[in-house]
Parts: sequence; C-alpha cells; structure tokens
Amino acid sequence: MSVLKEIFEYRTMIFSLVKKDLRARYKASVLGFLWTFINPLLQLIVYTFVFSIIMRSDIEQYYIFLFIALVPWIFFSSSLTAGAGSILAQKDMVKKIYFPREVIPISFVTTGFVNMLLTFLVVFLVLIVTGFGMNLEALAFLPIVMLIEYFFALGITLIVSGLTVYFRDLEYILGIITMIWQYLTPVLYSQSMVEEQLKDHPFMLKAWNLNPTTPIINAYREILYYKQIPDLANLTSAIVLGMVVCVIGFISFRKLQKGFAEVL
Repeated sequence: MSVLKEIFEYRTMIFSLVKKDLRARYKASVLGFLWTFINPLLQLIVYTFVFSIIMRSDIEQYYIFLFIALVPWIFFSSSLTAGAGSILAQKDMVKKIYFPREVIPISFVTTGFVNMLLTFLVVFLVLIVTGFGMNLEALAFLPIVMLIEYFFALGITLIVSGLTVYFRDLEYILGIITMIWQYLTPVLYSQSMVEEQLKDHPFMLKAWNLNPTTPIINAYREILYYKQIPDLANLTSAIVLGMVVCVIGFISFRKLQKGFAEVL
C-alpha cells in the first residue's frame, strides 16, 4: 500500500510523461496527432482489400473480425517489446532524480493505452458506417476488458523493463517471443477453429487455453464482433489473472530496481 501511495503522489509526473510522449510521437509531422487515426484507418483499408478480395476467408466480414482483435494485440505487444527498454531510455533521469521508478513503465503503458482508446474510435466508426452495429448492453463490459488488459500489460512490462536493465538482449528476444505469442493467440483466427482442430486432443486444447491473452482477445470479439456479453467465467478468470500478474510485476520490479544505479 505504501508503494501505491507513493506512486499516487507522483501522478502529476506520470501525466506529464504521457503528454510528452504523445506530443513527441508526431511532433515533426505535418498532420501531427491525426496520424493516431490515420494509421489504423489505412491498416483497415489494407485488411479489407486483402481479406475481401485476395485472401477470402470463410469468416463473415473477416477484416472487422481481425481488426477488433488486432488493435488490443498491438497495444499489448508494443508494451512488451518497446516497454522493455523504457528504463534504459530514461537512464539519465533515473540516475539523477529521485522518484518511484515504476513511474516510467506506468507512463509508457498508459501512453500505449491512450493510443489504443483513440484507435478504437476508428473501430466504432467502422462498425457504425458499415452497418455492422453494436450491442450497447454488451458494450458496457468493454471498459472492464480494457482495464484487465491494461493491468496485465503493466505487470508484464514492469517485469521485462526491470530485467532488461541487467540482460540487454531481452529487448531483442521479446520481439521473437511476441511474434510466436501472437500466433498462439486467436488474433488471426477464431477460438472455435482451435477447438475444432484439437477436439480429439483434449490435453493439447487445455494447454493451448492456458495462454493468458486468449480470454482477453476473445472478450473483445464477443463484445464487438459477436455482439454478446462476454462469458462471465472467462471474464472473472481474466480479472484475477490480470491483477495477479500486476502485483507480481510490482513486487519483481521493486526487487530488480535495487541494482539499477550500479548497472546503469
């Protein structure tokens, strides 16, 4: 509780770092902050062309099916890969100024989370314009799923950002890990496809379902693509998992940060 209290006292610093990062991303560009919306919109156009004309899928309106899962996955994967080097990127500040070191990964993940929220505005616009529509009752659960993913991503980022200070190669290894992780998560395909393929191999199916990002991605799809309230059992397990990983992340980071000054 003392750790959380100290971090809360530095909330202004977190907000400042988030604002600074959001402004710096598109500072030198002509269109500036509009790229936050243009990037996902261009991706959606490409997915629509590829999966509606070139690689036709059996899944109805596959480009929407894919985009709904891809947006949260990009947030999660970038939190791991880019967030791993967040302490190293701010090493001068870490060595010269006292503040809770958790502030750096928290501000980094929060910046990515804000970008994801803005990208979802494009998703909502597409769902409305295409006539695909939304279920408002199911939509009420979307903020819960987003917060679950935020805390889960934060917990993982706290761990990898602390470890990367000691093992610099981890920053590069994580790129390979997240690529493999994506293919093991139902981002490009549906949960039902896996269950169909592994129905005769119950042990493999149980092992596959241990993937912690699976219930999160499935929850996004259930809400926005299938327009239904997410499975409450899966949602509850995702909440517990997200909080446990977040707590483990804080504990691990606290132990790892003791040697930051010497290593940096």
